Amino acid sequence: MLFHSVLGLHPTVEETAERLRSAGHRVFTPDLFDGRTPESVEAGVELKDEIGQDEILRRAIAAAAPHSDTGLVYAGFSLGAWLAQTIAFGDEKARGLLLLHGTGEVPDDAAVDGLPTQLHVADPDAYEPHDWQTVWYLRMREAGADVEVFRYPGAGHLYTHRGVPDHDEEASTRTWRVVGDFLRELG
Repeated sequence: MLFHSVLGLHPTVEETAERLRSAGHRVFTPDLFDGRTPESVEAGVELKDEIGQDEILRRAIAAAAPHSDTGLVYAGFSLGAWLAQTIAFGDEKARGLLLLHGTGEVPDDAAVDGLPTQLHVADPDAYEPHDWQTVWYLRMREAGADVEVFRYPGAGHLYTHRGVPDHDEEASTRTWRVVGDFLRELG
């Protein structure tokens, strides 16, 4: 289950889904923004605020629910990473968690018993301060997740997204190589 960022179903989301499908994975890419694809991060934040974070989370849960019995790997870009993490915490059949460009709060009662988790972020990242990543990492470990963090020095926040100012081809290529290995290990 691959959740988009505040840029909606940006071409990078579909490119990523196709890359993963070519490697033999089934990939679902729900549109949580009703077909709207913002032109910029700022416009995406406005749209997110217009729809409301609770409604976006409700839509994401509804999109994942029909597939959750299959043991999903939850993945997401930035806003989508928060969604993926939040939903994975509530799905005891989750097989993995792949976070690109963001994280979410780790509830005090979170328990994910060995959940394989990867985080890929720019370093530094304006939306994910380094001290937050450290706190997040420690909280995830306390919750029982098996966590790996990959930082990409000099890359922008949405560095995997072609056509946006943050894009960094080298960091993106490295990310997809590591992600491919991660997903192969999950089976």
